[in-house]
Amino acid sequence: MKGMIIKMHFDNSEMFLREANCQVLNNLACKYPQIVVLDADLMNASGFSEFKKEHPNRFFNCGIQEANMIGVAGGLSYMGFIPVVHTFAAFASRRAADQVFVSGVYSKQNIKILGTDPGVCNSPNGGTHMALEDIGIMRTMPGMYIVDPTDEVMLRNLIPAIIGTSGMFYVRLFRKTNIKVYDNKTTFELGKAHTAHEGKDITIIAEGAVMVPEALKACEELENQGYSVRVIDMFTIKPLDKEAVLSAARETGAILTAENHNIMGGLGSAVAEVLSENRISVPFFRIGVRDSVGETGSLEFILKKYHMDYKAISEEAKKLIESK
Repeated sequence: MKGMIIKMHFDNSEMFLREANCQVLNNLACKYPQIVVLDADLMNASGFSEFKKEHPNRFFNCGIQEANMIGVAGGLSYMGFIPVVHTFAAFASRRAADQVFVSGVYSKQNIKILGTDPGVCNSPNGGTHMALEDIGIMRTMPGMYIVDPTDEVMLRNLIPAIIGTSGMFYVRLFRKTNIKVYDNKTTFELGKAHTAHEGKDITIIAEGAVMVPEALKACEELENQGYSVRVIDMFTIKPLDKEAVLSAARETGAILTAENHNIMGGLGSAVAEVLSENRISVPFFRIGVRDSVGETGSLEFILKKYHMDYKAISEEAKKLIESK
């Protein structure tokens, strides 16, 4: 469904994404007896305490030893199970990178890695817990899928597809957001970008539960000023929907990416690669953390300081439009 969000009024549902995720996996576990859940002593944070109650023999608390947990998941996958592995995104990517590669990617296993509170989402815990590099790390691993759901509607659409698709997945999840962007009837397909709003002057390509809402707020502000803005939700970051990028560049003539990540190695880099390899020259800019470590602060404070909120997106979009 295209153009669902004409007036960008976001609703808050009663359920956090972590609770919705657990609910979906609880239901899927009845269909797939191979599903097992591994956690790094964070089941209250992840919401998997409910999964443990429902499926006590299929939940394993591996303790605060994330690298070992990935190795265990590799062994379980080899035995025919479908391991869903959780820890914070910083630890799932930076800390366990070698095990993800050797025990998962290199061994061609079927592991679903859930990295929660990616990018600036973990800003209350400071820079050590902010995964601003996780997409870059995972993007370089052959065959790795990277998915960044925007809201509960999308999450409920995508988790069954992720479980039903064999291979290595890295899913970024903002645990405690309950923002609702999409209508309940909206459907999504892995590997295919979703056009959240149509426009002709510029395309904003965004990802995730932080930057897609910010992009849509910017879109509303820009349209109130007479601009026509396309917003693409690139929830599958790898494999990237190249055709959506190329069509947007050709049809709107300017591209702005907005990502909850370092601008190096993430969504913006992936989009730039597509444009350059296809010799498409349009005004282009990346919104994101600009080669910096994180710091402690509220999400609102961090987005403003790092020039990532909807006002910054609006400013950069106008510059690109005017440079066409």
